[in-house]
Amino acid sequence: MSRFIDRVVLHVSAGNGGNGCASVHREKFKPLGGPDGGNGGRGGDVVLEVDPNVHTLLDFHFHPHAKAGNGKQGAGSNREGANGEDLILRVPEGTVVLDSEGNVIADLIGAGTRFAAAPGGRGGLGNAALSSRARKAPGFALLGEDGVERDLVLELKSVADVGLVGFPSAGKSSLVSVLSAAKPKIADYPFTTLRPNLGVVSSGDTTFTIADVPGLIPGASEGRGLGLDFLRHIERTAVLAHVVDCATLEPGRDPVSDVDALEAELAAYKPALSEDVSLGDLANRPRIVILNKADVPEAAELAEMVTPDFEKRGWPVFTISAVSRDGLRPLTFALAKMVADYREAHPKPEPKRQILRPVAANQADFTVIADPESPGGFIVRGIRPERWVRQTAFDNDEAVGYLADRLARLGVEAALVKHGAQPGCSVTIGDVSFDWEPQTPAGVDLTRTGRGTDARLDQVERIGASERKHAHRIRRGLEGLDPEEQ
Repeated sequence: MSRFIDRVVLHVSAGNGGNGCASVHREKFKPLGGPDGGNGGRGGDVVLEVDPNVHTLLDFHFHPHAKAGNGKQGAGSNREGANGEDLILRVPEGTVVLDSEGNVIADLIGAGTRFAAAPGGRGGLGNAALSSRARKAPGFALLGEDGVERDLVLELKSVADVGLVGFPSAGKSSLVSVLSAAKPKIADYPFTTLRPNLGVVSSGDTTFTIADVPGLIPGASEGRGLGLDFLRHIERTAVLAHVVDCATLEPGRDPVSDVDALEAELAAYKPALSEDVSLGDLANRPRIVILNKADVPEAAELAEMVTPDFEKRGWPVFTISAVSRDGLRPLTFALAKMVADYREAHPKPEPKRQILRPVAANQADFTVIADPESPGGFIVRGIRPERWVRQTAFDNDEAVGYLADRLARLGVEAALVKHGAQPGCSVTIGDVSFDWEPQTPAGVDLTRTGRGTDARLDQVERIGASERKHAHRIRRGLEGLDPEEQ
């Protein structure tokens, strides 16, 4: 038996970018062939796409983990690695995407609408792309970036023009079945409907969709019954229709008190679609009252008695029987007119245009702050420096020197000096911490040594070794002296 799932937690992982290749062209009679390492391939994206043939989030309930393909590593002879394959996840229309903190980040409406849930990592550059006047044959390549990993919450909110609300067994499913071609489950016990049922109704020149919400009871907005799970399905409706059971035998219930109880729940429920300003709160939605089961004589008399009470509120009232189909024709035309009027008063907003503003050339792309966990240390934050650190192979001295040059050109060295950084202090960029050595001449062209090496790092190591020997000689000279003489 199929299950209706309208809320799932999805763990998405984009593909990692492939590493670049460090290669030198070798061919007979061409001893200086030059670098020919290709770039790594881009990691695949995880993309959510609206598919009209998908009506539930059931697949993600059983398969909550989604992983896109990784990019391939570059190769010699300027061969670039293949891009990772994108993973397309089909979702039903009306799917709302939330982050782990409950913030709405995407509202997927319209067939074919796409949302990149997790972008893939960039591929690393090969040494052919890194060659320059200063580095004619780089002995290193950049690493590929990891793809984005995140947890998302998918909520399905039915897209319907008319939402039927009412107590259990009020006849909502029966009404949908006679107004449209939908075949919902109908039985004579409460909470028969365990999922919203959608139907398409045509009346004159207007075609609209109608949905019944599983039976609501007092306290539904706080989680009682099934209401809290399904109230979200009426957030997008243009018209709310109260379906009232006029033949109920339960003590303490009557049509007016039933509607008042449900109105209190609708007022207490706050839709999460804050961006959909055209709809607003449920309290502002047009109302219509449908007094059902008029085929029962006592119910018909009760419907006639309570009709003036609802008309005083300015709501249209229709007395019908879903069983005998009495009163359905005028009800259908009334619903069509209300939907048409609402569409005319609330046209769909124009798609928002994305405005791209160029960043000033001298605008800082990073920040330097004090490290609270390391006295005298600093943390450098920024998209570019953190990305450069992730792309660096720290087991290659030439790659580390290239990183130092990039950071110096960006202004990180000058910013650390401005903030009072001292030699040997801890500097953290991304997940990497290192001791800052201002005597390293970063950002200048030096005579290149062997591939994969950097003379500046060798110089720092020699300076460090010399300082250690000098300190050792001082300690030996102080041995045997009194504390005052020391």
